[in-house]
Amino acid sequence: MRNASFDVNRIAPSDITPPDKFLTRRSLLAGGLGLAAAQTIGGFLRPAYGQSAPGTALTYTHNVEYSAADTPNTFKDISTYNNYYEFGTDKSDPAENSKNFRTQPWNVTVGGECEVAGTFSLEDILKPHPLEERIYRMRCVEAWSMIVPWVGFPLADLLKRFKPTSKAKYVEFHTLLDPKQMPGERGSVLDWPYVEGLRLDEAMHPLTLMTVGLYGKALPNQNGAPLRLIVPWKYGFKGVKAINTIRFVERMPATTWAKMAPGEYGFFANVNPAVDHPRWSQATERHIGGSLFDQRRPTLPFNGYASQVAPLYTGMNLKTYF
Repeated sequence: MRNASFDVNRIAPSDITPPDKFLTRRSLLAGGLGLAAAQTIGGFLRPAYGQSAPGTALTYTHNVEYSAADTPNTFKDISTYNNYYEFGTDKSDPAENSKNFRTQPWNVTVGGECEVAGTFSLEDILKPHPLEERIYRMRCVEAWSMIVPWVGFPLADLLKRFKPTSKAKYVEFHTLLDPKQMPGERGSVLDWPYVEGLRLDEAMHPLTLMTVGLYGKALPNQNGAPLRLIVPWKYGFKGVKAINTIRFVERMPATTWAKMAPGEYGFFANVNPAVDHPRWSQATERHIGGSLFDQRRPTLPFNGYASQVAPLYTGMNLKTYF
């Protein structure tokens, strides 16, 4: 992955926009992420995350500004062709092996370089964030793509509530570690738990979505229930699933795939058709759901989101930092 078309110089961590320039310095509701938030949330989220299973209908609006015009893949495509090694390495394993995965109760621990830290229930985390549907182009490093109608809210809206300090340059996310429920974690195919991260300005970008639903309903287990990340201009492995830890850190996190195969999977993982995977080309992609005889389509820089996100990487050498 070294033949980049975006040949510019790297941004040093010290050059990243300080959090106080883009974070709204508003205080949390009285009682922190507590009772008032849980009461407000009850009207439209508690049915999906209380006693009901994934698949419960959500209340949301459609976001036209951030939605692709493409026709979404079918629910079957999206929910049966997955990379989720905690439930198996075959694309069909997650749907089969996650059927009994329990997403309630669910807690998220927040810590690191922030003023507000602690362990919060899912209802606390989901505070009255208005949910919206966004149809995103999704691209996997194995050169396949989908169009997915996610339901969620901007990650920035959540992160602001924890008040990152000036030391926070990155956000680190962990997937739940529970080998009893996640059979893939009983093996050593990856270093568990799964860890991913974003630079703070990437995490605060309005395209970055904290996702709780798919096709208007609460996330299926195999798609990352109850809480997953979507960063549509990056390869899919950045979309950490079943999030139970969020940490604000000063240094770039050691992420799972970057540790496992650093020559193949970099920290940034921006979709770049000119950067080949060592074992295959990324210049074209196959759209899941089409005929095997369909022609492969050209891969778009930043997965088609260049006009929105390319400025994040001005001065950065994406030939080296893939």
